[in-house]
Amino acid sequence: MQTVIGWIGSVLSVVMDWCYHLCGNYGWAIILFTLLSKVILAPLSVWVHLNGLKMVKMMPEINMLHVNHYGDKDAIAEGQAALYKREKYNPLAGIIPVVVQLIILLGLVDVIRRLLSQGNGPELMFLGLNLGHVPAEQGGLTLLVPLVAALSALVMCVTQNIAQPLQSEQGKVNQWTTLIISVGLSLYLGFFVPAGIGLYWIASNLFSVLQMYLLNWLIPPEKHVDYEALEKSRAALKEIEALDGGKKKSLFTRDGNEKREKADYKRFFSIRNKHVVFYSEKSGFWKYYKDIIEELLKRSNLRIHYITNDPDDQIFEIAKKEPRIIPYYIGVKKLITLMMKLDADMFIMTTPDLENYHFKRSYIRKDIEYVYAPHETNSMILGFGEDAFDHFDTMLIVGPTQMEEMRKREEMFGLPKKNLVPCGFVLLDDLIAEQENKPRKPAGSRKQILIAPSWQEDNLLDSCINELLGQLMAPDRLIIVRPHPEYMKRYKPRMDALIRQWEDRIGEGLRFETDFSGNSSIYESDLMVTDWSAISNEYCYTTGRPVLYINTKIKMKNPNWEKLGITPIDFIQREEWGRNLDKDQLDRVNEVATELLAHPEEWREKILKFREENIYNIGHCGQVTADYIISRLTDRQTKA
Repeated sequence: MQTVIGWIGSVLSVVMDWCYHLCGNYGWAIILFTLLSKVILAPLSVWVHLNGLKMVKMMPEINMLHVNHYGDKDAIAEGQAALYKREKYNPLAGIIPVVVQLIILLGLVDVIRRLLSQGNGPELMFLGLNLGHVPAEQGGLTLLVPLVAALSALVMCVTQNIAQPLQSEQGKVNQWTTLIISVGLSLYLGFFVPAGIGLYWIASNLFSVLQMYLLNWLIPPEKHVDYEALEKSRAALKEIEALDGGKKKSLFTRDGNEKREKADYKRFFSIRNKHVVFYSEKSGFWKYYKDIIEELLKRSNLRIHYITNDPDDQIFEIAKKEPRIIPYYIGVKKLITLMMKLDADMFIMTTPDLENYHFKRSYIRKDIEYVYAPHETNSMILGFGEDAFDHFDTMLIVGPTQMEEMRKREEMFGLPKKNLVPCGFVLLDDLIAEQENKPRKPAGSRKQILIAPSWQEDNLLDSCINELLGQLMAPDRLIIVRPHPEYMKRYKPRMDALIRQWEDRIGEGLRFETDFSGNSSIYESDLMVTDWSAISNEYCYTTGRPVLYINTKIKMKNPNWEKLGITPIDFIQREEWGRNLDKDQLDRVNEVATELLAHPEEWREKILKFREENIYNIGHCGQVTADYIISRLTDRQTKA
């Protein structure tokens, strides 16, 4: 090793002597030597720069690999290797300049050692410093050298984080780590090597800054990188990485459910011949499956595999009493991988946008029947993304309007025809049965009005709640304000401020309901006031009582809904179930509310007639759906 360093030192001594003869001072000679090294190594720098641009160019595709194959390390590695090969990217290219820099440093140490051994001490003076002195040994002015070396490293790292295409795209942790190591190393080494080496290090860092800007001018990154696509892919990756619900984990504690999730994941794949799998986002989604699963257990010998993202889902207690229900706790992130490797005959879910975002169809088995189960009775072209249901094989349909919407979309866009099963709405059946068993309110009871807004932009709480309360409050009424649970989660300080504003009226015909464990206030109310909240559907279909709608900003996820030429049922309901008022008509709220409360039987007859016409199989949805599932699975077994 010493022989190699000596050989390198001999070569560099020749160059240094030439620089010295030009400058007449070893300080300026070292600076000129540094500049020459940058010029000589310019082709290498250009190659490394272009190689880095290739990496940044690939980043949108790499990010989407992580999104589309989240958790599948093999698929990500395979896809990334293919991208590297296609772009001829060398992941080790960035190491080469570091190695060259190290070789030059070692050679320079030998050069300065030779100069000192030859008695060239006076020639090593530069700006009052002896370049042969080691700061840790000599002290004095030489102590400035490691400090300036560290400062130059700081300038270079900050510049890299801003101007160097690849480094600027690294995460903050990576950037800070590089900065701390570079500055710390410069400071440390600067104390223990001759000041001449420190001068070289300072000059090298500063020339590197100039070189970065020169390379960006000669080879503009924006001509090689699609920064718009990069930003979109970064946002998609950030979204998928945030699927833990925003909970921060301590570095010193482990998620208590990790072991449980791992065991359930392994157990799920250890069971073969899974016929039907249900997926639930959280415990509250059991209500959309309850009647269906109970009918399946009654009418067949099927084992029900039930995946939930909620470790406290009620399904785990239910399964203790019903051994044919097999529950699994799988977090959202792990579920992404599970779905890609899924092996089952049928997969039933209430989550839309299959294939569009995180959840993909299985690449292990192509004949799985993916079934969408509705969790509301609204229009499917207004409240969901334009292509939210395009990748399902089967949809359980609530009523004729949703059936028409799906068929029209298939026809207009040339989509494959799905199995559209006229089922109805499971939750509604349960709500109707529960409501029919409740005792009637005593005659002469004061009227109960429920204000139940949505949580989206321009909702009642944010736009006109004070005007509404001022209009509706009266001695013979009880006004209940029940915010959407999502509003409480996102904007609790706003709700707290509203309650404080009206606290002197609470108990005198006014109540704020922020405990959502019960629904009695919804189904006991004589009138509902809302904006675009879907709660009015359940309320009207269950009770037959009217709604006063305030026309705030329309709640929709598909701005192109008008293309189909179908009026969403959401708009029709607002005309059939009560009255509409614009926000500039709020002075009529009390008048209209009084009118709606005065004719309960007329509204009940009208609303229940609308229900009969627009909801399939009322009271029998669970049976109809179970019959469909059993017949499909039976046909599959027969053909097999």
